[in-house]
Amino acid sequence: MTEHEECPSCSRCRAGICEIHRPVVGRREIAVFVVSGLLLLFGILAGYVTPYPLAGTALLLAAAVISGYEVLKAGFLALIRLRFSIAVLISVAAAGAFLTGNPAEGATVLYLYAIAEFLEEYAAGRAERSIASLLDIAPQTARVRRDGREMTVPVEDVGVGETVIARPGDTVALDGIVTAGASSVDQAAITGESVPVAKGVGDSVYAGTRNVEGYLEVRVTKPEEESTIARVVALVAEAQAHTSPTEAFIERFSRYYTPAVILLAALLVVIPPLAFGIPFLEAFYRALILLVIACPCALAISTPVSMVSGITTAAHNGVLIKGRDSLEAVGLARVIVFDKTGTLTTGRLEVDDVVGFGVPAAEVLAVAASLESRSGHPIAEAVRRRAEEEGTTLRDVEKFVSAAGKGVQGRIGGATYILGNAALFPESPGSAWRAAYDCLGGEGKTVVLASTASEVIGLIALSDVVKKDARKTVAALRARGIRTVMLTGDNERVGEAVARRIGIDECHAGLLPEDKVAMVERLMDRYGLVVMVGDGVNDAPALARANVGVAMGAIGSDVAIEAADIVVMEDDISRIAYLVALSEKTVSVVRQNVATALVVKLGIAGLAVVGLVTLWMAVAFGDMGLSLAVIANALRIGRSDAGT
Repeated sequence: MTEHEECPSCSRCRAGICEIHRPVVGRREIAVFVVSGLLLLFGILAGYVTPYPLAGTALLLAAAVISGYEVLKAGFLALIRLRFSIAVLISVAAAGAFLTGNPAEGATVLYLYAIAEFLEEYAAGRAERSIASLLDIAPQTARVRRDGREMTVPVEDVGVGETVIARPGDTVALDGIVTAGASSVDQAAITGESVPVAKGVGDSVYAGTRNVEGYLEVRVTKPEEESTIARVVALVAEAQAHTSPTEAFIERFSRYYTPAVILLAALLVVIPPLAFGIPFLEAFYRALILLVIACPCALAISTPVSMVSGITTAAHNGVLIKGRDSLEAVGLARVIVFDKTGTLTTGRLEVDDVVGFGVPAAEVLAVAASLESRSGHPIAEAVRRRAEEEGTTLRDVEKFVSAAGKGVQGRIGGATYILGNAALFPESPGSAWRAAYDCLGGEGKTVVLASTASEVIGLIALSDVVKKDARKTVAALRARGIRTVMLTGDNERVGEAVARRIGIDECHAGLLPEDKVAMVERLMDRYGLVVMVGDGVNDAPALARANVGVAMGAIGSDVAIEAADIVVMEDDISRIAYLVALSEKTVSVVRQNVATALVVKLGIAGLAVVGLVTLWMAVAFGDMGLSLAVIANALRIGRSDAGT
């Protein structure tokens, strides 16, 4: 079976990333480097130490052909098609060295260039293999209950609806719903969160996560090839096909760069001998050095290696980036727009204050919770939770009536009670509740009033709970010079109150979905690149319109994974600060690599023009050494926390 044929037992092949499933170093490469290296060494010794220079030249020619076969072949084919590629530059330089009586340098050029090419492929392969390593955590077999018996079968043979079993220490084999048992599950492989999550009956679990302590029975909801982790791997692999703006620029630059270098080298051969009397062979040799040093290898790999390193690092930390262009854009954006509900806040109301007027607060809560026990409204759920937390005993309610959009009423213990908004309670002179109502409402809270048939006896104030890391995340973004904007459909008073609590720079409230899109467009006109962060479903239009759309808490959500440019698998707002830090570091490394490649190459090229650099030095320092430096700097992204 060849390396491109599908292997049914290989999770990488089933995920559609078979090309990643290759050995790091092949036997052929090792043999080529060893044999050609020995020939090069003996050829140099024979040519300079023994009285047999022709034997040395023959050994050096053999070393050149063995190590440089691929580049010589590519250079010849490109030349006859009049395509001046990097291979053409190296081939011409090596051939010229042999023709001018410098066979050792010609062979060394091809040998060092072959090593540089191998290192570039190794670096790219290492980044790609880190994607495939995500699949390695998913088990190849599953423990299934069939016909009342437990059996172990390949995961691809497990059908939707079957029950798989995960004992303590087992890895969950497939996505599904817990039908029996309870445990803590380590989801770090998918979400990047460090603390295991409690799972019980009715909760979702995902392939590749680890059952820490309990026993779980899971009803399979997705086949293996559609599992969350397989989709993550496939999408991250697909992301490598998206080029960033910097990469696109370098690709366009290279089209004109190589012909320009060849023209410059030709002028270097002609002008110095005619104008300054420099010997032709010396001028020709300098031109060869210029051709070698001008090879844009390090420049070409500086961006893609860095981008792939950043994307795979993010994937291992629960952030799925679906394109190199998106990763670069986040690092360059100076404005991040947040949806409020579900993104900066939990989207769940909680009771903050219970105030009584002439009666104990506990009595107000008891009346309110008893009335709300008949309602399914989010406010009712919040009031009931507060009553349960405080151990409040609910009372029987008779003649219950619900007025949509206003409130509820009913009889408790022979008395009529009403619970609702201010519209149900006409204000009378000297109303005791008005000051408290206005004060709490001014804080952005939702206030409901409780009353008898004759007077208001208390009020309950509720608010949408701000996520624990929201304020810290916004502060971290501000420290990086990023402006934060919040968009919400809530009224202006509520929106402004939440924005103040979190530290948001700019708030726009009372917006419909189409209004959010228009606001994103205005921000793009004003600030340029704009990143929109939302829950991935309700904010889909605005996420799609922004330069980069980031969906929060999308684990298990096919809609969110497909719709957004970047997906934060776990509902952790602090991942936004991590994403920005990672993106900025990646962009910084790209700039470092590009600048280093240009400065070093231009510097050595200048030395080559005046004859201060030899051919092998040009390859060793200006090509292979520079490529190594660029690769090492790019891989540094994956070995750090991006400053978070």
